[in-house]
Amino acid sequence: MDKNLSLADQLRESIEDAIATGKLPPGAPLDEAELTRQFGVSRTPVREALLQLCAAGMVDIRHRRGATVTQLSAQRLIEMFEVMAELEAMCGRHAARRMSDAERAELEAAHRACEAARSAGDADGYYRLNEHFHHLVYAGSHNEFLAAQASALHRRLRPYRRLQLRVKGRLAASFNEHQAIVDAIASGDGDQAAQALRDHVLVQGERFGDLMAALAQFQPQIGEPLRA
Repeated sequence: MDKNLSLADQLRESIEDAIATGKLPPGAPLDEAELTRQFGVSRTPVREALLQLCAAGMVDIRHRRGATVTQLSAQRLIEMFEVMAELEAMCGRHAARRMSDAERAELEAAHRACEAARSAGDADGYYRLNEHFHHLVYAGSHNEFLAAQASALHRRLRPYRRLQLRVKGRLAASFNEHQAIVDAIASGDGDQAAQALRDHVLVQGERFGDLMAALAQFQPQIGEPLRA
């Protein structure tokens, strides 16, 4: 955890990461007493961290029932990915026109780092590098408001985007889709960059079925403790 952050922020990051990696799957309970014991802190920063996660939509807090990791319906998940796809498409369209040569070179370097993780079959490593790749596209839009909105929804969808990469063949497909994005941005083709990102992010048909199947594999883990 980053020691420059407040204790509540450090706890929030740890819990958020556990949600994103599947250690705390959708529906998992978040017991305040257990969290205070695991992290060796008082209940105050734990409550603050849970409230932050609730505000971000990652945790549900209900009176007398405590906190749980937010569990999205299939319909809501589809809707969120549809919005994510359009936000990323907008970022890509602007990035193709506005990225500097240095920013394009950084995006290409991030893409090559993803290639190494793909070749190693490292889904978790690829995901971390994949996040960096996408955030470079957001920043490359040179629209701070748009980048902030895209980043916020990306963070909200982290558990589901990460799970997709565990589906057989998805790492290779994702990398190939990244190549189309890099090529479009490098050529300055905003429309093609937007379409490539939209196609990359949208979860429909077989991809949605694969995501639901991958998500179901994590349900038996509900109730497992979070490791500090």
